[in-house]
Amino acid sequence: MFIGEYKHTIDDKGRLAIPSKFRAQLAQGTVVTRGLDKCLFMYPKAEWEQIAGKIAGLPLTQSNARAFARLMLAGAMDVDIDKQGRVVLPAYLRQYAGISTQAVVAGLYNRVEIWNDKVWSEYQSGSEKNSEDIAENLANLGV
Repeated sequence: MFIGEYKHTIDDKGRLAIPSKFRAQLAQGTVVTRGLDKCLFMYPKAEWEQIAGKIAGLPLTQSNARAFARLMLAGAMDVDIDKQGRVVLPAYLRQYAGISTQAVVAGLYNRVEIWNDKVWSEYQSGSEKNSEDIAENLANLGV
């Protein structure tokens, strides 16, 4: 389970330090892809395989399904954690998320999200302002 929020610097080679609490869960393989809300999603390989299988099974006849599959699957990249606990984030993924020098790494149970630090702050502020409305809407989902 990934939980917590960490701020890290991206070096000039595009390397991001993965929080030490997350490294063991990602040691068997890691996939990074375009996420939603202009962030990146990082999954352990086994989790990614399950999600990718579901996405690949979406109906080709629906344009939204094709678009979502392209976003998630075409953007995916296997990454390795080096001996210093870093991954290289490909330039096209950093560009997609607007990440240059500062990033927020957030644990969200079965995935890690990687955000531009300013975009994360704005997103968090909006979520905190609307937390009561968000919670009320989630009640309909059984949460």
